Amino acid sequence: MSAGARAAAIEPAGPADPSAGQDGARPVLPRAQINLIFGTIMLGMLLAALDQTIVSTALPTIVGDLGGAGHMSWVVTSYLLAETIATVLSGKFGDQFGRKRVFQLSVVVFIVGSFFCGLAHTMTVLIVARSVQGLGAGGITVTATALIGDVIPLRERGKYQGALGAVFGVTTVIGPLLGGLFTDHLSWRWAFYVNVPLAIVVVALAARTIPGRAAAALGRRAQVDYLGVLFVALGASGLTLATSWGGTQYAWGSATIIGLFAGSVVALAVFVAVEGRAAEPILPLHLFRSRVFTTASVLSFIVGFAMFGSLTFLPSYLQYVTGASATMSGVRTLPMVLGLLATAIGSGQVVGSTGRYRPFPIVGMAVTAVALWLLSRMDEHTSIVVQSLSMLVLGAGIGLVMQILTIIVQSTVDYRDLGAATSGVTFFRSLGGSFGASIMGALYANKLADVLPGALAQAKVSPSAVSSPSGVHSLPDAARAPVIDAYAQSVHTVFLWAVPIAVAGLLVAFLLPQVALRGTARTAVRGTGEGFAMPASRTSDAELETQIAALLRRRDRTINREIITRSGIGVDIPTLWALLGVHLRDRLLAQQTRPADIEDSHRLPHGVLRSFYDEVVAGGHLARDGERLYLTDRGHTVVTTLGNTWTDWLLDQLADNDTDRVQLDPRIRPVLARISRRLMLEQQPDLAPTAPAAVGSSVSGTSSTAGTSSTD
Repeated sequence: MSAGARAAAIEPAGPADPSAGQDGARPVLPRAQINLIFGTIMLGMLLAALDQTIVSTALPTIVGDLGGAGHMSWVVTSYLLAETIATVLSGKFGDQFGRKRVFQLSVVVFIVGSFFCGLAHTMTVLIVARSVQGLGAGGITVTATALIGDVIPLRERGKYQGALGAVFGVTTVIGPLLGGLFTDHLSWRWAFYVNVPLAIVVVALAARTIPGRAAAALGRRAQVDYLGVLFVALGASGLTLATSWGGTQYAWGSATIIGLFAGSVVALAVFVAVEGRAAEPILPLHLFRSRVFTTASVLSFIVGFAMFGSLTFLPSYLQYVTGASATMSGVRTLPMVLGLLATAIGSGQVVGSTGRYRPFPIVGMAVTAVALWLLSRMDEHTSIVVQSLSMLVLGAGIGLVMQILTIIVQSTVDYRDLGAATSGVTFFRSLGGSFGASIMGALYANKLADVLPGALAQAKVSPSAVSSPSGVHSLPDAARAPVIDAYAQSVHTVFLWAVPIAVAGLLVAFLLPQVALRGTARTAVRGTGEGFAMPASRTSDAELETQIAALLRRRDRTINREIITRSGIGVDIPTLWALLGVHLRDRLLAQQTRPADIEDSHRLPHGVLRSFYDEVVAGGHLARDGERLYLTDRGHTVVTTLGNTWTDWLLDQLADNDTDRVQLDPRIRPVLARISRRLMLEQQPDLAPTAPAAVGSSVSGTSSTAGTSSTD
């Protein structure tokens, strides 16, 4: 047999492994390009996250300009509902049509929605435009997370995903403040117009920086549960409309409200039936057999209810009742946000260290109930210190619960359900936010409709004179007092009725069992991504990669040496680097390996590495066919052993005990083998054709690419 034929028999060129094209097996991009791509993705994520909260401080002024106080909550609700539905669809569409395309299309949809929000001259137009915005935002957040998985090396992914999660934390802080600044110094319309030029920049940057990827390379064709999406959207929208219109637009006993409730129940019943038969349901019903998942989903709904409902109506209290400007109302809600961030991060650190999580939801819901009661006691005479402390307590209560619910679920469901369970918890949180804004809005509008007419009669002013905060506080003292009291009573009702919801959450929290957290979950809970209500729609494989990425990040300095020692392959680091480079080029990238190509990738003069490769060939691990290098049987054994050792090590990290390992092995070994191949590929940065490398990083200096570092 000729040398060329023998090489083909031992190690065929091209991706012989049928899964190779699904591995994300591509050269590691240069650092500068990765950072540029990430900057583009983060800017898109910033736009989507910002519009969850930027409108809250502008709402009172918007109502004053457009009227329709009874529909105020729908400006928030329509965005959240549309975003929730879009997160379900966008992940599937990204798999089917390519994530770059879906990301760009989502940004374009977001631009259109933002533009028409700014142009709106009626509340109806604004609500519809906000729905369009929400559709775009949902697509942006989901595809942004998926793109991180495509372009960021697995070892570094935790850092980048944590930064994306932190974007939600930052926007929760600055969103209300920016909304107030625009409202006071320009116009509330600029809270939407500002998105247009920024989003255009994102589209242009995405076209230039994000590498395209054929849909076929993303794996098998995605099966979209269109019927499930349709009926859950109809059910959620119907319930939201019914709770929003009941007692305001229509009487609670009217045919319209009863019809909406009945139609919603039917739609949700059909949704349950559809999910039981769907090939890839958006919410697998068997998850609800788990007490942990069911309890965590209910708690997640209540957390979203309290968080977004409060963020929607606290600015109304601050502006109508206390006379704060839109900007100052944003500043004065900061204690709530800071309390949320502090306890979310702090609880994550404690749970990650101890594995004990059950006290946090219980204490968190109790604190939230107390905080809502304190907020319900606020009126025009409440001092700023008391207001701030009440908001701080509310944020602290929400943060104690929010950070850990996803992690708890991930520690109890089967690995094949990781994606669905993670998406399910965030789905219920977003749904709770839309219901919270809607129901609190209905309570606010109903109470205001009861008490404001009497206050107007006492003040002897028209309704139009008090539709905006500035109008209320421009009245004479005698006329202003009853109007302010009417608004204070309305806000009091909103928060008072939210207390029983939080108490119900407290009772539910007692049902949450304490289970042993998986090691990967305890590592992930220390991060920030899950703590800031970041929407998610992930596959189980992607979620597994995320957990492994967090583990690798924390143990990166010791893992590589451990893997090589454990494998017992008996070769030195430079030789291993050479073997991996040849294997990965031939097997995964369909590229032949010649010493001159390696030298070019490291910007070395031709001939510098020839003697090194001669030694490896003499050692029996490589052979030559002309200038082409290929693995011998001995070299192939070394590479295969290393890959199997990586897979076994990952399996050990995911299994809680030997029994668990035996059960996991047949189910997730193929996925872990794919991840192992990706890890080995990412440890060969010289495979990137344009990646600069220092001249001194040849044989000895490339040790880190072989899976370890000389300093380990």
